[in-house]
Amino acid sequence: MKITTSDKLASVKPKKHLGQHFLKDENIAQKIVGSLTVRDCPIIEVGPGTGVLTKYLLGTRIADFVAFDVDAESIQYLKEKYPEHSDQFELKDFLRFDVDRKEYGVIGNFPYNISSQLFFKFWDDRNKVKEVVCMIQKEVADRICASEGSKTYGILSVLLQAFFDIDYLFTVPPHVFMPPPKVDSAVIKLKRNQVEKLECDEALFKRVVKAGFGKRRKTLRNALKDINLPDTVSDLEILNFRAEQLAVAQFISLTSKIASGWKQ
Repeated sequence: MKITTSDKLASVKPKKHLGQHFLKDENIAQKIVGSLTVRDCPIIEVGPGTGVLTKYLLGTRIADFVAFDVDAESIQYLKEKYPEHSDQFELKDFLRFDVDRKEYGVIGNFPYNISSQLFFKFWDDRNKVKEVVCMIQKEVADRICASEGSKTYGILSVLLQAFFDIDYLFTVPPHVFMPPPKVDSAVIKLKRNQVEKLECDEALFKRVVKAGFGKRRKTLRNALKDINLPDTVSDLEILNFRAEQLAVAQFISLTSKIASGWKQ
C-alpha cells in the first residue's frame, strides 16, 4: 500500500530520551500562543514536536518566526505539513545555538529534560531575550516564581527575577499530553524588565547566588567560604542568614560589597 503524506505525519511519536510530551489540547495551545505579546522581533519556538503551537504561531503577525528541534522526525513532519514554511523549521539544538539577533522572543512546550538548562541560557542572553512564554514542569515553574523565604526559592528564582518580570499563568494537567507525564505542568511568562545592568558585577552575582544555594542549609558565612570573602564583609549580619532568606536586591547588595572589599 502506498504511504501518503498524512500517513507519514501520523507516524511521528514522542521520544522518551528527548523528554517529549506532545500537547494535544487545542484550547491550551491557543492560550499559550495568545499569551505571547511580542510581535516585532524574531520569535523562536523551541521543541515544536508535532506543531500544536506552531500552527497558531504561523497564523499570527510575527515579524520573523523559526522553530528549532533536535528531533529530525519532527522537523521533517513540519516541513511536509507546512511546505510553504519549510525553511522556518530547522534541525538545531537551541541550547548550542548563538542567536545572532539584537533581541528575540521564545515560546514552546519545553522538553522536560532540558528546561532548567534553557533558563540558564535565557540568563546568559538576558540582554537579548525580550519575552519567553513556555510550558514546563510545575515544580520548575514554582521554583522560578518563588519569593524569598520559600522552600522552592533557589538559583533560578534569583537570577531570572533580577532581569525579568515573571508571571505564573496557569496549571496544565497530565491528561492533555501524549504520553501523559507523571507530574503537573505549568505555563509561565518571562518579560524583560527595565533593569539594564545590575548594580554589581553580574558574573560575581551569579557565582554568589549559586554558591549560596549550593549549600542552602548553611548560613551564607559558611556557604560562601570558597569565594574567599574579604575582611570588610566578615561582620555583616546578612552572612548569618541562609540564601533562601535573601531577596534579589539583598544578593545584589552583598555582591557589590564583596567586590568592593576585594578592591580595597
